[in-house]
Amino acid sequence: MIPYPDLDPVAFRLGPLAVRWYGLAYLAGFWAAHASVRRAARRGRLPLAPEDADALLGALVLGVVGGARLGYAVFYNLPHFAANPLRLFALWEGGMSFHGGLAGAALGAWWFARGRGVSLLAAGDVLALAAPLGLFFGRLANFVNGELYGRVSSVPWAMVFPGAGPLPRHPSQLYEAFLEGPILWVLVWWAGRSPGSPQGLRCGAFVAGYGVLRFLVELTREPDAHLGLVLGGLSMGQVLSAAMVLAGGWLLWRARLAGTQGD
Repeated sequence: MIPYPDLDPVAFRLGPLAVRWYGLAYLAGFWAAHASVRRAARRGRLPLAPEDADALLGALVLGVVGGARLGYAVFYNLPHFAANPLRLFALWEGGMSFHGGLAGAALGAWWFARGRGVSLLAAGDVLALAAPLGLFFGRLANFVNGELYGRVSSVPWAMVFPGAGPLPRHPSQLYEAFLEGPILWVLVWWAGRSPGSPQGLRCGAFVAGYGVLRFLVELTREPDAHLGLVLGGLSMGQVLSAAMVLAGGWLLWRARLAGTQGD
């Protein structure tokens, strides 16, 4: 067993304001998306002016934060939020869903792309390469917070997490950081490495790849105590990730079909 390190969820303080590592992880993800769009615009891969990345960033921030919070309320704690709808705005209490955030990001990107005549799939391909950076830092922040820990385990690197009882558990946050960060990035990059790759290929690789990796890592992650296993022995995260695999598979099929017709 490896001792859980004594980590402070607060990165630094500015007077009465506590800046947390989790918030900085969100900022890293948004910065990566902004930089990727500006770079794609400069290189002609998106028919946008580089400054349009600022407008896209605003749409993504609203979509991700709003979608992540609403997704958590709907998928993970609907009775509580139905009885206390104003708690939706209490973001400092925690409770964000990646799957909801992805849906919100897609909606924000669609709204932005539609207003500028840009292909949503082309924008999605660019953003798909940026997303793993935010996921990587987000999962590290989960580890710092001591949340979303794994199931009880006897592996040599198991840890006793604060508030999770006396038994050692999988550091599933670190598994997710590695899989959803560098491994997923390499997968998405590889999918679109060839010049002239059809639109939607990297986007589909991200959606399907994340779904597969998250489904697998959920086998080591402790299900939410108030939910448990929800469908045929699957966690809510696995159910939502399975839907992502189907959606990503459809995007990949569509991209490959378009590429074949183009040939």
